[in-house]
Amino acid sequence: MGGHSVDKDQENDFMNSREIKKYLQRLNDLLSADGVKGEMCLYGGAVMCLAYNARPNTKDVDAVFEPSQKIRGAAKKVAEENRLPKDWLNDAVKGFLVKHPRTVLFNWSNLKVHVADPEYILAMKSMAARVDTRDKHDIKFLIRKLGIKSAQEVFDMLEKYYPKKQIKPATQFFIEELFGK
Repeated sequence: MGGHSVDKDQENDFMNSREIKKYLQRLNDLLSADGVKGEMCLYGGAVMCLAYNARPNTKDVDAVFEPSQKIRGAAKKVAEENRLPKDWLNDAVKGFLVKHPRTVLFNWSNLKVHVADPEYILAMKSMAARVDTRDKHDIKFLIRKLGIKSAQEVFDMLEKYYPKKQIKPATQFFIEELFGK
């Protein structure tokens, strides 16, 4: 089963949607071999690639998952088989999450993969608003996808998930700039 380690439609250590799906399916196979059922919810670049086809690739897969130790072990094996960075699948995003809607993207035998809804992904990316990343492109894509016409609509949506006092001035300026204010 081991990996074709070098799908070189990857740039640097980036994964495209086909590769991400292949790695997640391999996780399912490994969980199945251990008789383990798992669930995960994807965020960030992986959602932009897999669910929305909004960009060609991502550096890693941000997710929350259960059972975490079993999935970490399987992810480590997938990394070794495919010469991926050891943190190709990581849950660093868990510290930033609030309650949100999600939908099922894949429902395999031993792994159910959810994605956060586009409104929530927009809220998360807006709150992070990292200028030196793909966030700006992703935010513009999500604004178009959701049919949002003004900065105020973005702020109203943000406040559905985050208290107004948590929305930094930098986030406000970033969003206003996207709408030419």
